[in-house]
Amino acid sequence: EPGRYFSGNYGYRENWTEGVRRYAEWLEQGGGIAPPLSGRYIGSLVGDFHRNLLLGGVFLYPGQMNKPDGKLRLLYEAGPLSFIIDQAGGYASDGRRPILDIVPETLHQRTPLFIGNRILVEKAEEMIAENDIG
Repeated sequence: EPGRYFSGNYGYRENWTEGVRRYAEWLEQGGGIAPPLSGRYIGSLVGDFHRNLLLGGVFLYPGQMNKPDGKLRLLYEAGPLSFIIDQAGGYASDGRRPILDIVPETLHQRTPLFIGNRILVEKAEEMIAENDIG
């Protein structure tokens, strides 16, 4: 079951790529899921992640057109939570590949993050691949 919530700072929507915007719209329209998903965002990575881990859903913090590498740090934000979600049967991606497959190049390396229910995160990868070039 995909879950109940989607979480993301939609205030940055204008700076997202076309694929991410389409994915966000798909989530807002319910994600093709019955009952439809509901938006919840408190602005705390761990808080939003924890709620979605318990109740199901997806958290997204994509890169922006002017900051394609995103804001979250790979080694001490995205990586540890990706390990937890993987152990719980979920999935974490940068929108193109699994977070756990990324080999860090720098200590403070940043990455976009889509994390939560496997079906919902794979849908993000699919929509990004269909709509974004490069």
